[in-house]
Amino acid sequence: MGVVRRQINKHASRLRREMTDAERALWLELRNRRLLDYKFRSQWSLGPHVADFCCLAGRLVVEVDGSQHNENVDAARTAWLKANGFRVIRFWNNDVLTNMEGVLAVIAEVLEARGKKEKQQEEDPHPSPLPQAGEGAKGTRRQRPSPGVAQ
Repeated sequence: MGVVRRQINKHASRLRREMTDAERALWLELRNRRLLDYKFRSQWSLGPHVADFCCLAGRLVVEVDGSQHNENVDAARTAWLKANGFRVIRFWNNDVLTNMEGVLAVIAEVLEARGKKEKQQEEDPHPSPLPQAGEGAKGTRRQRPSPGVAQ
């Protein structure tokens, strides 16, 4: 997973000012670490794309789609984001406006699953631990001759 450097996008600042009603409603629930203490960013530039909402710590992008979204453009953006280590979840505007609790539950579930996966990797950082016997095990180490001592 590579580092994604933020590129300044003039389009993103306009999008932040002109959020849809659904985006504004979801932003009120996600901002200021209100969901599981994860920091979300609104209309965040990721490479050549602008994500509606992005949680860098959770490697999660949340998109709120209305009728204006183009499936081909969305597919290309999703492929780029996935290739850069982000999980993308999408909700329709109507779902956000009529079922906010359900939307937040899905986002929380994804973040918790990501957190559990990372915690498991911290506990067992190497998928194949090195064997305990063999070179370097007690009693099998060769003694090095002292400098200047002939053998």
